[in-house]
Amino acid sequence: MKEAIVKTDFNFPNQKNVYKGKVRDVYNINDEYLAMVVSDRISAFDVVLPKGIPFKGQVLNQIAERFLDATADIVPNWKIATPDPMVTVGHLAEPFMVEMVIRGYLTGHAWREYKAGKRTLCGVPLPEGMVENQKFEKPIITPTTKALEGHDEDISREEILEQGIVSKEDYEALEKYTMELFQRGTEIAAEKGLILVDTKYEFGKKDGKIYLIDEIHTPDSSRYFYIEGYEERLANGEAQKQLSKEFVREWLMENGFQGKEGQEVPEMDEARINQISERYIELYEQIIGEKFVKAEATSVKERIEKNIEACLKEM
Repeated sequence: MKEAIVKTDFNFPNQKNVYKGKVRDVYNINDEYLAMVVSDRISAFDVVLPKGIPFKGQVLNQIAERFLDATADIVPNWKIATPDPMVTVGHLAEPFMVEMVIRGYLTGHAWREYKAGKRTLCGVPLPEGMVENQKFEKPIITPTTKALEGHDEDISREEILEQGIVSKEDYEALEKYTMELFQRGTEIAAEKGLILVDTKYEFGKKDGKIYLIDEIHTPDSSRYFYIEGYEERLANGEAQKQLSKEFVREWLMENGFQGKEGQEVPEMDEARINQISERYIELYEQIIGEKFVKAEATSVKERIEKNIEACLKEM
């Protein structure tokens, strides 16, 4: 079993700074390019768990690579190269300070709000009489603010425009791209026997042009149901069989952790870590429809550093 990569401290030529997110370490190269290392860290309830998950970074990076390539005809994206199984190198764009969340089904956060009696979400009216996991007549866009720290907050289209967070022209383009990307993702998922339930997209601007940035359609940023049995489960009021990291959240909740003050993360023993690693590999194989090939597991940090340096030399 490979050692999980939970921390990187590289220093590349022309490196300006490094941003360390919950999962990704993003190296700014000369304010022009980004080298993004997708670590094996895992987060839930906005908390990074104490131990990493072997091969998780490779799984997420390679799913994102596949979907960026499969949607490049819809909107330009930031990716230039994937020089290592855990790395993407691409354009540095100025991010829009909203995340474009799109939902095809009433589930997760949307269902919790609905169950509490709310009939609008981010300014979008919701019909009466819906049940959990029911499909919307057409997908709805429910943006959130892009918080630098803490939780993202729901926000409406009107508030985004009123507050000048995004210009009207740009926001209309983001809505159009979001709908088209979700449609493409839905079609690709259906070919694999899956339903793309909801997801989020992040966009940025470089030289006046909008780019799709970050990961897309991975199990960390999206929720998938299985098509087979969906209708029966819905009719019987049963939970849907799903592909996402929801299984990690469920295990944490069963063990009394929801990221609230005073709560302690339950102990993740080796068996639990291996189980989560295997589930991520299963997610990859289901979403991509191919066998997962584990990358070379020795001297992983040295491999990553060498591959990024070689890529940057060619740019």
